[in-house]
Amino acid sequence: MRIVFMGTPQFAVTSLDELLMAGCDIVGVVTAPDKPAGRGQKLTQSAVKEYAVAKRIKVLQPEKLRDQSFLDELKALGADLFVVVAFRMLPGIVWTMPIRGTINLHASLLPKYRGAAPINWVLINGEKETGVTTFFLKQDIDTGNLLFTEKITLTGTETAGELHNRLMNKGAGLLVKTVKAVESRRYSELPQHELVDGIELKHAPKIFKEDCLIDWNNTTETVFNLIRGLSPIPTAFTKLNDKTFKIYYGQQEVTETTEQPGVFSTDNKTYLKFACTDGYISVTDVQLEGKKRMSIEEFLRGVKL
Repeated sequence: MRIVFMGTPQFAVTSLDELLMAGCDIVGVVTAPDKPAGRGQKLTQSAVKEYAVAKRIKVLQPEKLRDQSFLDELKALGADLFVVVAFRMLPGIVWTMPIRGTINLHASLLPKYRGAAPINWVLINGEKETGVTTFFLKQDIDTGNLLFTEKITLTGTETAGELHNRLMNKGAGLLVKTVKAVESRRYSELPQHELVDGIELKHAPKIFKEDCLIDWNNTTETVFNLIRGLSPIPTAFTKLNDKTFKIYYGQQEVTETTEQPGVFSTDNKTYLKFACTDGYISVTDVQLEGKKRMSIEEFLRGVKL
C-alpha cells in the first residue's frame, strides 16, 4: 500500500519510524507549518518534518486543509491509506480520499477519553489502566469503528511525561500491526456504540490555564493526581508570595491536620509542604516565576520563606 502519514509532535515520529522499519511505503508526510519559537522567535520545524526531511520523504505543510492546491498535491500522491497520529482534525474531503480509508492512533482505550488530552486526564482522574487504540476515522472526533487496542496498567505515581513515552512506544507497535492488517484485509471493525452502554464515558478536552490552578480544598490524592497529570507540561501551579509557583512533582502525606488548606510550612532547608483537607503535599520539583526549574532543596537554598 502507498501510505501518507499525518502528524506533528515527537509522539508521532516514533510511529512513523516504526512504519518505515516495518517496510511500509510512506509516499508523503503531512505536518504543521513551521512556526516561530523560543526567545528569538526563529522558525522551527515540527518533529515529524525534521524526521521526514532526514529520510527524504516528501513533506506537505498546508495552512488550511481545504486549500485546493494542497488537496491536488495530496491526491497526486496516490495513497491507498492515510495514517494519522497526533494531528489536527481532518475535514471529510481529506479523510475520505484514500480507497482504504484513514486510520488514527489514539492514546486511550476508546470510547473512554475522547479528545485532545487523554494522557493528562487519565492521570488527573486517577485511573488504574489506559492504553492505545487504532480506529477508522469518522466525522465526529474519536468516534470511528475500532480496529485494535492494547492496555497498560498504571503505577499510580507516573507523570504525564512518563506515560506519554510508554504510550508512544506501545502505540507505534500497535499501529504497525493495524497497517499490516488493513493491507492484508485481515481485520474486523467494532462500532464504538456497542461499547458505550453501561460504562462511564469520561472525556479528555483540551487543557487551559484555569485547569492547572491547584485547589488545596481537595484531598492529597486529588491534588497529587492533578500535579502528576500536568507534569511536565502544562504544569500545575499555585501562588507563593504573589508569584506563580509551578509544581512538577510531590509526595502525599496523609495525616490529621488543623491547617487551613493552602497554608504552607517549611524548614527552609529540605521541605516545603502545603495543607490539603486530609494532610499535605510535600513538593519536590518546582519552579518559581522568573526562575528555572529545580529541586526543592535547590529552591530553598536561594529563598527564605
